[in-house]
Amino acid sequence: MVIENISRKLLIGSVTICSLLSQGKTFAQEKRHVYKESKEEIVNPERGFYIPRETKASRFVALDATELATYRTVPRKTANAKYAVQVSLVYRSYELDIFKQQPLADSFLLKLQQDFDAVRTAGLKMILRFAYTNSAKSGDCRDAYKICPPYGDAPFSIVLGHIAQLKPVLQKNAALIAVLQEGFIGIWGENYFTDYLGDASTNGPGYIPDSSWQQRNAILKALLEALPANRMVQVRTPQIKQKFVYGPAAPVNSLPLPLTDAYSAAEKARIGFHNDCFLSSADDYGTFYDYGSSTQSRGPANEILRRYIEADTRFTAVGGETCDDTFSPQNDCAPAGYAEREMAAMHYSYLNASYNNDVNNDWDSSGCLPAIRRNLGYRFVLQQAVLPVTATLNGKIKLQFTVSNTGYASPYNPRPVKLMLRNLATQKEFSIQLQTNPQFWFSGINKIAEACQLPGNLPKGRYELFLQLPDEDISLASRPVYSIRFANSGIWEPMSGYHNLWQVFTVR
Repeated sequence: MVIENISRKLLIGSVTICSLLSQGKTFAQEKRHVYKESKEEIVNPERGFYIPRETKASRFVALDATELATYRTVPRKTANAKYAVQVSLVYRSYELDIFKQQPLADSFLLKLQQDFDAVRTAGLKMILRFAYTNSAKSGDCRDAYKICPPYGDAPFSIVLGHIAQLKPVLQKNAALIAVLQEGFIGIWGENYFTDYLGDASTNGPGYIPDSSWQQRNAILKALLEALPANRMVQVRTPQIKQKFVYGPAAPVNSLPLPLTDAYSAAEKARIGFHNDCFLSSADDYGTFYDYGSSTQSRGPANEILRRYIEADTRFTAVGGETCDDTFSPQNDCAPAGYAEREMAAMHYSYLNASYNNDVNNDWDSSGCLPAIRRNLGYRFVLQQAVLPVTATLNGKIKLQFTVSNTGYASPYNPRPVKLMLRNLATQKEFSIQLQTNPQFWFSGINKIAEACQLPGNLPKGRYELFLQLPDEDISLASRPVYSIRFANSGIWEPMSGYHNLWQVFTVR
């Protein structure tokens, strides 16, 4: 697959100084370089396994920046794991157990901000979820799993009020949010067993009424508006997105997000997916159910919704966890199972390192876990580049890169690609932002070819060339831990977060 970014996905306020070139041509005064791939596991931003850290509002346990910093650098085993991980992501769940009938306290919002500060100091990002209860009650009810009401979540008006209170904190710290999960509704914030917003289980009517879908849609819209337009909200099931985009009567064969809307500010482009029972049963414990509506009868949906998710998630954030090992051998490594194939088809960027380790440990003992660890999310390999040897003052240079993405997905959050020029005599650096958007560097081969105007303040001299993929946010852009690292040997400069292209060119 050859993908070239042809769109408008530049940082707001940036100056376009590059234009696209036709590919496959070598120009005079240029040199071709071939780079060596590395099989090393790389702790890259916003992808890979995550470590969960949950807390209750009633017994708040704050995040500690010193401990969090070790998540990136020190291999650690999580609950019952036979393998150790180093991660760039922490999953943070807040159980709002004492706020089900009242506004959030200022003291809680202050603690939330302090958690964000700790994550920033540690160089991580958060997968974020809010829920009102993480406990299920058993009893003599109709549900097959004997999860019985009352479930313990909050009314619609309370949820909207809490989202309004959270909005300033989420906006302020959006750069530290890898993705926000919808949460709020039902036990665990998984949008199923709910007292107020349409109980689709056999404890209720067996479907979600239109009025409940409308309230659910209002909550999802409020969450999208609580974040900047460059951040996504993940929903628990594909039907949640379909009913939001097309309305409560939307059928399971509703169309997925098209390429023309990918990574835009449109609400439908900002809704991803988290599967909290990945490969745990034939339909992932109801993940791929048809939940119906007042006007739409429930019907078979598993295969239809799987094809929908495979198409839609090419352009959205996907992650989750396994929850049961009984769906074996299907959830095992190949050839007995198809875990890796499913992750690739559904474009998984992250998974839980703590749950369910009966499944994850099987991947480890069967030998496919190293590949999963490498390939969750994006994995960029710089294969070759054609780079300038000389240039004239205030002139243009031509660049060609071939990047292979061996991962399951592309980056779901935006970031720039910059050519860095370092003067050999003075060590002063200059940058040129390329037009290409790594969100469109899909799995496979990606070819980038651009002509770039040299910076007007660039003096004559000899320059080393580097490539950088920093965080989009200016407060994180200079920190190498937030820059994407290519899976190559001998080009990463850890102190700067640059890739050394091993080319010196002269400006005359």
